[in-house]
Amino acid sequence: MDTNGKAIKVYYNSACPVCKAGIEAQQGELQACQIAWQDVHTDNSLAAEVGAELEFVRERLHVVDAKGRVLVGYAALLEIGRHSPKQQKWVKVLGLPGIRQLGGLAYNGFAAVLYRWNRLKKHW
Repeated sequence: MDTNGKAIKVYYNSACPVCKAGIEAQQGELQACQIAWQDVHTDNSLAAEVGAELEFVRERLHVVDAKGRVLVGYAALLEIGRHSPKQQKWVKVLGLPGIRQLGGLAYNGFAAVLYRWNRLKKHW
């Protein structure tokens, strides 16, 4: 839960084995947090909640933060990390100017390759 008492929502694709493993690790670490985990693979209509096409939500992590903002990709990853006591120090470093931009580029590149791999493997 955020400092203002509102939960965040995380939109992810469980059909991707890499994404599923990452989310399950986060769920285990963040059990005490009130995070709504939204799996777009089991409910395709959830993509509409973030105003994005289903395929884009399958490709990149989405988060609706406590203020109602939609964060995508690397920014979404950092937002989840802010809720983890173990990750908060890393989030501060990874969110610094320059590092944030490089991290975003790396995330987007990896997400695109992973998405194509999942499509070739017919995971959905």
